[in-house]
Amino acid sequence: MRITLLRLVPRGPTILVLGVLVGLAFPALAELARPSMPVLIFIIVLGTLLRTDGKAIVAVLGRPALSVLLPVTVMVACPVLTGLIAHRFGLGTELGLALVLATAAPPSSGTAAVARMLGLDGTVPLAVTLLCMALAPLTVPLLAGWFGGIGIGAFDLALRLALLVGGAEGVALLLRRLAGAQLHSHGEAVDRIVVAALLVFVVATMAGVRAQIAADWHGALLCLALAFACNLGLQGAGAALLPGALVERLTVGLILGNRNVGLVWSALGAAASPRMALFFAATQLPIYLTPRLIDLIISYARARKPS
Repeated sequence: MRITLLRLVPRGPTILVLGVLVGLAFPALAELARPSMPVLIFIIVLGTLLRTDGKAIVAVLGRPALSVLLPVTVMVACPVLTGLIAHRFGLGTELGLALVLATAAPPSSGTAAVARMLGLDGTVPLAVTLLCMALAPLTVPLLAGWFGGIGIGAFDLALRLALLVGGAEGVALLLRRLAGAQLHSHGEAVDRIVVAALLVFVVATMAGVRAQIAADWHGALLCLALAFACNLGLQGAGAALLPGALVERLTVGLILGNRNVGLVWSALGAAASPRMALFFAATQLPIYLTPRLIDLIISYARARKPS
């Protein structure tokens, strides 16, 4: 029996939780998977592009609220507001800057795939993610310099994003042209590949996390608390403050909360202090654990909806 990504809704969020647990329980396995992360991100983005209607993306780009206002909110308003809140609560330079940079990162590359896994529309997350990636080489270095006096190479960041997005889009266009009919008839296979790539990617993101927790468990608890508070706060704000149906608001919440922190982390290099690195690692946990909560919210809302 064929299994589509949408039919994986009850299992999908659980798969992500399983990946976190496996990565933490088997550090050697996580380290083994870690070098494959760039390839896995490419597969996730490519698979999502192949399963998304190009006309639907163009339609999203034609709506200023989604193509202009939302990307600016994600890439500018969120990190500035987070930085001001961190300063207000006296979190210190290291953690304050880490929070700003984490929320300055573009949405996670797997957000569209996670949205589809939850039965939400993956078109908006994909389009907004691509737009935010285009903004990142401008906004991330500016915010890093403004809040922490740290220099991030805009060219290097732009090159990495161009290779990821441009490469995936190029391969997707080529595959659609050469094997469009086969892709349509075997769409479920593409979905399964994306889910498998997500699972391995989640395991890989846990590389080194267990050792960092053991080395500084007080700091790890603080970083975990901040990571969950930041992620849930942004997702909750997106879901609660915006108009529209629940599924649309939850989709925007995913975009606001789940960020490609690894991109900024790698761009920082040696400039990232151990405490900042610990926080960046901690941000991976809510990204892959909160979809289970969102799944419960959707199920509860559907159960209460009059038939």
